[in-house]
Order: sequence, then C-alpha cells, then structure tokens
Amino acid sequence: MSLRKQHTRRAVFLDRDGTLIEDRGNLRLPTEVIFFESTFEALQRLQERFLLFIVTNQMGVADGALTIEEVNQVNEHLVKQLANRGIQIVDVYCCPHKRSDDCECIKPKPYFLHNAAAQYSIDLKNSYAIGDHPHDVVFAENVGAIGIYVLTGHGAKHQNELNGDELVLPSIAEAADWILDQ
Repeated sequence: MSLRKQHTRRAVFLDRDGTLIEDRGNLRLPTEVIFFESTFEALQRLQERFLLFIVTNQMGVADGALTIEEVNQVNEHLVKQLANRGIQIVDVYCCPHKRSDDCECIKPKPYFLHNAAAQYSIDLKNSYAIGDHPHDVVFAENVGAIGIYVLTGHGAKHQNELNGDELVLPSIAEAADWILDQ
C-alpha cells in the first residue's frame, strides 16, 4: 500500500489560548477558561469533515508559573466542555518547554503533527492549523499543511511579524468558513 493511501484522514490542528479560548496568561484552573463565542459552532462544522486536535505551547510550566498537572486539568476541562457541545477532540498535544530549551515539540517544529499523522493516519498535506501566532502558520507550513492566522488572542499584536503571504482572518469562525469552502 502506498504512503498516500495510508494517510487518508484530514485534520485541523487548533491552537488553544487566543484561538479557541481567551488568552488570559497561565491558566491554572478550569474555571479560568473563557471560550470565544464562535468556537463551538466553528468546531461543530469542522468536525463533519476533519479530525480535530489541540496543540498548545505552555511555557509557563518550564518557567515555574504553573504545573503540568494544572495545564492537564485545564486541557481536560476544555475537551469536556467541547464534548458537552458534541465536539470531539481526538487528542491534545502540549509542549511544556520554554523556547530556549530548543525541544523537539515546541511550535513551529512539526513534532506533534508527525505524531498525529503516524498515530491517526492523517494526510498532513490536506490538513490545516489555526492559531493566533506566526508560529502556528509556520507549524503547518513545515509539513505542507495550510496555516491560518487569526486576529483573536495575540493575533493583532503579532500581525506585524507575518511575512505577508499568510491567510489572515478575524477569528475561528471565518477560518472554519474558509476551510469548508475549499
């Protein structure tokens, strides 16, 4: 069987803070999670054609600002709240390192994309990543996927760091619309 035939599923890889939920710094408690209004409908529509994953960098763990247990509790809460709305997150990938650690899993390195492709038979070249930081776009481009930059969270703040070729949209709602129109 060819590699192309093995990887037939498509996915959307979602940044957490600033894309799905308000970016409120180092979240320690599930009660600190505030979803963007458009998150639920956008993900409900996307999951009809794509597997959904969350990929998040949580450098606060390496900095000692929060524990991996706190991050995991927040991630579990997020997945549960989405499930309560009929949205299935296939997996959550979390990098707890700081950028200077030069780990293999921090975005924009495609470590978690390769893991998802291997574990869930994902066709990365026909998949997408949505996020509010330039690294989210490069993360996708590093495997031939399409990266979509949203202006929520820190998106407006980092927009000047883009090279000008990126697809920039106001929020996850418009990103979902664009993906589903392809």
